[in-house]
Amino acid sequence: MTMTRGTSHATPTLVGVRGFVFDVDGTLALADRRLSGYQALPGARQLLALLRQREVPVVTFTNGTAKTPLQLSQELGRIGIELDEQHTLTPVSVAVEYFQRRRYRRLLVLGGEGVWKPLSDAGFEVVRSPERADDADAVLIGWHPGFVLADLDAACRAVWAGAGLFAVSAAPYVASRDGRTLGISGALAAAVRSITGKRAVVLGKPSPQALACASARLGVAPSQMAIVGDDPSLENVMALRGGALSVGVHTGLSGAADFERLPQHGRPHLSLSGVDSLLELLA
Repeated sequence: MTMTRGTSHATPTLVGVRGFVFDVDGTLALADRRLSGYQALPGARQLLALLRQREVPVVTFTNGTAKTPLQLSQELGRIGIELDEQHTLTPVSVAVEYFQRRRYRRLLVLGGEGVWKPLSDAGFEVVRSPERADDADAVLIGWHPGFVLADLDAACRAVWAGAGLFAVSAAPYVASRDGRTLGISGALAAAVRSITGKRAVVLGKPSPQALACASARLGVAPSQMAIVGDDPSLENVMALRGGALSVGVHTGLSGAADFERLPQHGRPHLSLSGVDSLLELLA
């Protein structure tokens, strides 16, 4: 275990943490390449049990949208990682709140059930590509492994007609038991941008919208939360930008050397072998 400090004079510590945000893939669990069949990582179940016993609020936040928050909550529950739907966040959780604030009504969605269903359940009029929706208020791109050229055509035509362009993530890959699994939403958003010139607004980690959503679900200010994850460019960046405690773990995409190679001001406050080490610090 190593510890590094950011540039702030008031570097947060575990003593001041009142709530936790945990990444899923590579932090609490690992799935297969289809992002199913989760297996808990060492210490994950015990750590969440300890926090629950101490009545410390916790949310999980994955940039994956292969599953709805309810489906992900149920699948993680089967391996002993127990959190209800309201505390199991995906970028679509952020999108629901963001689109409601902007009074969007009609949405064009590129993605499967994990992307469109929470939006439909929230009362939005959802059109699923490759069906056209040139009058859409926004286009949202999520997990869509079966995309075809017609999906890209529908998205571009909606953007040309004035729709906002949003993506769940720009990450090129996520951690799985089989190594790196390609991130699709960022690639599709880049394709739309190459044609339309419009850059997608990312609603998942590390966006300020994602941080605000997690903070609201926890009922804890960012300065009093710890954000735990394996990706230096996602959880770590979100924490440092938001004034939270950043905890990097080495069980997913990145090892200790990857975090150590970051510039001093960009390193996590804690760099740990895994959440089992975090459990030891809190026990």
